[in-house]
Amino acid sequence: MLERLERVGLIDDRAFARQMADHHFGTRRAGRRAVESALLAKGISADLANEVAALAPEDEHERAIELARSRVRRLAGVEPVKAFGRLTSLLIRRGYAPDVARSAARTALEVDDAD
Repeated sequence: MLERLERVGLIDDRAFARQMADHHFGTRRAGRRAVESALLAKGISADLANEVAALAPEDEHERAIELARSRVRRLAGVEPVKAFGRLTSLLIRRGYAPDVARSAARTALEVDDAD
C-alpha cells in the first residue's frame, strides 16, 4: 500500500523534508544541526536529512546574528555576562555551532573578545 502511495506521489519524503527544513530555517531561524536533527526525529533517512540540511538558504553565521539581534532587546536589563550566556545558549539550542553562537552573541551585544 505504501509503495503504491509513493508511486503516485502521495508520499514524498524529499518534499516533506524540504518543507520542514524551510520552516525551521525560516520561521524558527534554526541552524543546520537543529534542522538535520528534527528531520531525523521525523523518520527521514540520515542521507536525505544531511542533504536537505545542507541547503540552508544563506550564511549560517549571518542567520545566527539575525536571530541574536532579534532577541537582544529582551536582555536589556540583564548584566552583560548573563546576557551573553543566555544568548549563546539560545543559539546553541537552535542548532548553531558553539563558536558561531559565541561570535553571533558578541556581535548582537556589541562586545568584543576583550570585554
